[in-house]
Amino acid sequence: MFVRKKRSVRNGAEYEYLQIVRSSREGEKVRQEVIATLGRADKLLASGEIDGLLRSLAKFTDKLRVVEATRSPDLQAHRSLQWGPALVFGRLWEKQGIPEILDQLSQDRRFEFDVERATFAMALQRLCEPGSDLGGSQWVANVEAPGFRELALQHFYRTAAFLAEVRSEIETELSWRDRDLFSQDFDVMFIDTTSVYVYRDTEDELFKRGHSRDHKPHLPQLVLCVVVNAQGWPVAWEAFPGNTADVRALEKMVKRLRTRLSIRNVVVVADRGMISKDSIKLLSEDQEGPFRYVLGCRMRRQKEVNGEVLSRAGRYQSVADNLEVKEVRVQDRRYIVCRNPIQAKKDKAAREALVAKLERIIAKEGPKALVGNRGYARFLTIDKQSVSVNRQAVEADARLDGKFVLTTNTDHPAHEVALTYKSLWRVERTFREQKSTLEVRPIYHRCPHMAIGHIVAAFLALRLEVDLQRRLDERQVEVSWPDLMRDLSQVHSVIIDLDGNRYRLRTSMVGSSYQAFQAAGVRPPETVTLLGPTPPEDPLTQPTQLSLL
Repeated sequence: MFVRKKRSVRNGAEYEYLQIVRSSREGEKVRQEVIATLGRADKLLASGEIDGLLRSLAKFTDKLRVVEATRSPDLQAHRSLQWGPALVFGRLWEKQGIPEILDQLSQDRRFEFDVERATFAMALQRLCEPGSDLGGSQWVANVEAPGFRELALQHFYRTAAFLAEVRSEIETELSWRDRDLFSQDFDVMFIDTTSVYVYRDTEDELFKRGHSRDHKPHLPQLVLCVVVNAQGWPVAWEAFPGNTADVRALEKMVKRLRTRLSIRNVVVVADRGMISKDSIKLLSEDQEGPFRYVLGCRMRRQKEVNGEVLSRAGRYQSVADNLEVKEVRVQDRRYIVCRNPIQAKKDKAAREALVAKLERIIAKEGPKALVGNRGYARFLTIDKQSVSVNRQAVEADARLDGKFVLTTNTDHPAHEVALTYKSLWRVERTFREQKSTLEVRPIYHRCPHMAIGHIVAAFLALRLEVDLQRRLDERQVEVSWPDLMRDLSQVHSVIIDLDGNRYRLRTSMVGSSYQAFQAAGVRPPETVTLLGPTPPEDPLTQPTQLSLL
């Protein structure tokens, strides 16, 4: 049934009447029956009779009655808990099959608590409010999710130890489920590294001092190597001692891809930080069968690239408006020189602006104004008595405008190699933006075993983040991750008591939260849900002032 306006003309004047109409279907036809005519709309509004009728009808529906009651300033709520992230990521958690894997691995361990719920809490904390296990045990008290209210600090510690013990089984099982879920073969993989430091003075077999990306060389760290496939999906990870070089991490990771995940035919794509003679030898001369690779080259530091490859003449093949390629071979080594004409113009303009700035500084402020600025050094010639612009260096830099160089042992056409690397570069950029989820720095556990468990939870959180982002991309929903998490976090569950019954209220969906629910395949809960009679002894927290809707 619904209310509609019916217009009527009398004596040249037009009036509107309100009618209650019932709609019904008879076969393929829809028929409408007027149940009652309430009267002229203008008179009903002026007299306030419509408001009285609505209040009277609201007594017969719990939802409208509760919504009306929330407008009272005296109404109080028992608790207001964050609900949105747990609903969205909880559905993705189930779709990835993680609960079944954890239940299977923990069935013989006689845990007196729900280890699957504790693992999900640790992963969700990483996405919503990263911090220590102590902070996590306090954070779950403010989240509406099944099983969270029973979790305590000791459960977080025991779960971290459990995850460290079964991390290989979790990773292997997930990799096989991913192949079935997404029907993907592991043909192309991007490998990248990051570091994680810990607040401590002493080193051990895992936490050692090394090259610090966080500019904290005084703190021990571990090196984290992560493998991502061409779709941006996290496949595997490994932790190495903090003094492990990127090349050595690549070597160990490649070997473990074969043994742990039974991966054979792989094209390894890595950026310039991974390339060296040793890494190329590792990939091309592997005893179990060589890996194919596409590696980015250091154009300035590699003499062969800077001296021979970039100086070779030859026509570029146009692949797209922003990509041209040509192939160069030096003995048995294959290089692909790629050029972006649009980026080349930007590089030229930036360099010309920088050189002009240097000339102005030298003319007006003198050489001392340039001392200590490393960004200017490559374009300057510094003598004992003077500083001048190095024209030779400027010309050498111009040769690199808009270019990047790849080396590969594949037999794919040059344009396919370039497009493969560019697609993985976009994956890398996305990964670097999302890698903050995996960068669990700093780690508060002093025991390496517990630290590994903490990273396992962060890896599961990264899978949830990538999963949701992929689904949003498929729906062409463009929203930054911080904005999305802020919007989801504003969806709360509020518990109130009214007339002897307990109700759960959902706060309004704001921003991009509704798109996130849709992407994850979650139907937003009803605005008002009857939970049952008010318990005689309420174990909830003290009432708080209600503010919602």
